Amino acid sequence: MEKITSLLKRRGFIYPGSLIYGGLQNTFDYGPLGVEMKKNIKDEWWNRFVRRRSDIVGLDSAILMNTKVWEASGHLAEFSDPLVEDKITHERFRLDHLLEQAGTKIGGLSFEQMIEKMKGKNIKSPNGNELTDPRKFNLMLKTSLGATLETSSDIYLRPETAQGMFVDFKQILESTRKKIPFGVAQIGKAFRNEITPGNFIFRTREFEQMEIEYFILPPKEDKEWMEVFNTWQKEMEKWIEDLGILGSDIHILDVPEGERAHYSKKTIDFEYEFPFGVKELYGLAYRGDFDLQNHIRESGQDLSFVDEDGKKFVPHVIEPTFGVDRTMLAVLVSAYDKEQVEGEVRTVLRLPNWLSPIKVAVLPLSKKEELINLCEDVLRELSDLGIISEIDITQSIGKRYRRFDEIGTPYCVTVDFDTLEDKKVTVRDRDTMKQERVALTGLGKYLKEKVF
Repeated sequence: MEKITSLLKRRGFIYPGSLIYGGLQNTFDYGPLGVEMKKNIKDEWWNRFVRRRSDIVGLDSAILMNTKVWEASGHLAEFSDPLVEDKITHERFRLDHLLEQAGTKIGGLSFEQMIEKMKGKNIKSPNGNELTDPRKFNLMLKTSLGATLETSSDIYLRPETAQGMFVDFKQILESTRKKIPFGVAQIGKAFRNEITPGNFIFRTREFEQMEIEYFILPPKEDKEWMEVFNTWQKEMEKWIEDLGILGSDIHILDVPEGERAHYSKKTIDFEYEFPFGVKELYGLAYRGDFDLQNHIRESGQDLSFVDEDGKKFVPHVIEPTFGVDRTMLAVLVSAYDKEQVEGEVRTVLRLPNWLSPIKVAVLPLSKKEELINLCEDVLRELSDLGIISEIDITQSIGKRYRRFDEIGTPYCVTVDFDTLEDKKVTVRDRDTMKQERVALTGLGKYLKEKVF
């Protein structure tokens, strides 16, 4: 993991946040390459699940919401983790994580049962010190809204994007006139005051979600919602495959009843074999009508759907959830590779071409003006075609190839002195390292077919 994070920092994918001031724990900035790759993920997800489908519409709801939203959703009362503290160092830990490390299966354990297990096994902090009594630690991040301290009120940064889609359900229906089944999709930031964030960008207090609430008819029997659930599971599996993640690295966990949210009749986690262990990547849940019913009760607003026959009902929901940052991490881990080439170690990010931040590197064999001018002509043509490319004129051609291998660039185009005569360039493939002479005329079309 250290080799990957070092590469990502050095090459401009992901930087530690606020670094010149000593940093801020578990905050990260996406650099020039990272932000391009992240945008590629979000754009492809949006195109696939919103723009190419007639049954899903998009939303961008506010991060700050009325506190009553979180009261209705149960977040203020129930959204917590079991917290213990080292009595000597005052370092904080999640009790469920400490129990897992001690070999205890925590699936289905209540907060009170975790306390019993802690006492029975005499769990101590990783430093060997006594721990405080456990308490429930609410994960909501609080801020203040108002012009002055005296007139300000407490408000929360949203811990998930889902509630915006439920709260706006009535307005979406009125403006789009969609029929059931249909979905609402959103990409946006969420915030959680994690007790123990860590493992690079896997668990942070600020993160980004790609989420869908798919509204269906109230099922008369289980097979009706299961059919929709299974369809979304296949959609998610296909998305994972297209990210270049091997199916053998994915484990599907059918979350047992004791670990599911109380309103969920079925939840599955797509788990990935990260270097630090098998951890959740995505989730798929059947939420029933829990959220809409809660908001109907607390707001007094009618959030029902009325069909063509005048029948009124509250839809049920299937929820596919995708973490943007965890997607980035899983893809980068999957793509990272090292191999021996002519006695040297070659580091390669074998990213799917559509995901690569730089699609084509344009490399003059020397710094001669006539070669540089030709490279700039090639760059302009590729840019006009929407192919993100970059010119690099420093170091030997071999070292430049290695640099672009490291950042996952699928193709390098070398402009040499022969190009001045035969009007052809050398196109090098990142994965095979095979080279091919291609005419300048038609080069853009040739590359566009390969990178998209």
